[in-house]
Amino acid sequence: MSKQPFLWPSLNIQILIGAIAGLLLGYWLNGMDADSEIKTRTLYVVSLLGGLFIDLLKMILIPLIFTSIVVGIANLQSHQQGSRVWRYTLGFFVLSMVFAMVLALVVTDWIKPGSGMQLTMFADSMQNVEAQRLSASEFLAQFLHSLFMNPIAALADGKILPVVVFAVLLGIALVKSGEQKMKVLIVLQELLALLMRMIEWIMLLAPLGVFALLTKLMATQDLRLLATMGEFITLVFTITLIHGAVILPGLLWIFTRKSPLWLWRGARPALITAFATSSSAATLPVSLRCSEEQLGVSKDVAGFVLPIGATMNMDGTALYEASAALFIAYLAGIDLTVGQQIIVMLTAMIASMGAPGIPSAGMVTMVMVLQSVGLPAEAIAILLPIDRILDTIRTAVNVEGDIVASIVVDQALGNTNTNTNTNRQ
Repeated sequence: MSKQPFLWPSLNIQILIGAIAGLLLGYWLNGMDADSEIKTRTLYVVSLLGGLFIDLLKMILIPLIFTSIVVGIANLQSHQQGSRVWRYTLGFFVLSMVFAMVLALVVTDWIKPGSGMQLTMFADSMQNVEAQRLSASEFLAQFLHSLFMNPIAALADGKILPVVVFAVLLGIALVKSGEQKMKVLIVLQELLALLMRMIEWIMLLAPLGVFALLTKLMATQDLRLLATMGEFITLVFTITLIHGAVILPGLLWIFTRKSPLWLWRGARPALITAFATSSSAATLPVSLRCSEEQLGVSKDVAGFVLPIGATMNMDGTALYEASAALFIAYLAGIDLTVGQQIIVMLTAMIASMGAPGIPSAGMVTMVMVLQSVGLPAEAIAILLPIDRILDTIRTAVNVEGDIVASIVVDQALGNTNTNTNTNRQ
C-alpha cells in the first residue's frame, strides 16, 4: 500500500492554530506572578518574535502601497472602452464605498466596541503619538499640507498619505500618457510581483507572529477582551449585512428603479460562490454569467466593470477596515477626532481600491489604515484570527457591489437590455 502524502494545513489553519496556542499560553501566563522568571523570559521571547513580524510588515508597507496603487490605476489604459465607461464605473465605486464607510464609522462610533478596555500593550505603542485637538479650519490646513510633500522623503519617512497621493497622481499620469510610458508601467508591475513574493515569505511567519503577539496580549491584559471580540464580530456582520441588504439595493433602485428581489434572484449564484470561496477573483466567471444572462447587462460593460471591480471595488473590505480602525482606537484608549475619522475613511477607500486582491495584501493595507492616524500596527494580532470569519460575508458584499455597478453603468450608457430575465420565479 502506498502511503498518503502528508497534507500541510493551509495558512488560515496555521494562523488559527497559532492564535489558539497563543491564547492558551497567554492565559496560563496571566495567572502567574508578575516577577515570575518563566513569565518574564517567555514575554521577552514573544516580544522579540512579535516585534520582528510587525517590523517586516512595516518594511513592505510603503513600497507595496505605492506600486499597487500606481499599477491599479494605470491598468485602466489597457482597456479600450471609452472614457465614459470608466468614469461612471469609478464614480459608482467611490459613491458606494463612501456609503459603506460612513455607515461603518457612524455605527461603530455609536456602539463603541472595546471602549473602557485600555489595553496597556497598545498604550505603550502610543507613547510617541501626540493627541491634537484642532479646529475645523486648522485640521483642513494641516491635512492639505500633509498630502503633498517630496515623494522620496515621504517614502523614506513612511508617510502614508503623501505616498498615496503621489501614487494616485502618477497612476493618472500613466493613464493619460497612453502607450508612450508602457516601459514605466512594466517596471512597476515587475516590482509589484517581486513585492508580492516577499509578502509570501513574510506570511510564512504569520502563524508564529500571531502566536507571539496574542501570547503577550493575553498574558498582560484583561481577559474581557475575548467577549469584546465577539461583540466586534457581531457588529461587523451586522453593518456588512445592512450595506448589502439596504444600501446597495437602495442605490440600484435610485439609479435604475430595479427591485432588490430582482437583483438577488439574478445574482444569487455569484453571491453564494463569493460567500463560499471568500474570493472576488474566483467568483468572477459566475458574476459575469449572472450579470449577462440573468440581469441583462451588455457583455462589453460586464466585461469591463466586473474585472475592475474584483480588484478595485471592495465595499465590504473598506467597511471592515474603517470599523476595525475605530475598534482598535477604543482598545488603545483613544477617541479619534472627526478629522482623524475622515483620514481613516479616505485611507481605507484608497487602500481597498489599490491593493491586490489577496488576503495577505489586505492585511498589509490594514496596517496602512491603522498607521494613517497613528494607531498601533500590533493590533493586527487581534484582527487576523477573526479575518477569515468576516471575509465570507464581506466578499459576498464586494461581489454584490460589482454586479450593482455593472447594472448602473449599463443603464447610464443607455443600454436598456437589463431586462426581465429574472422576473420569472
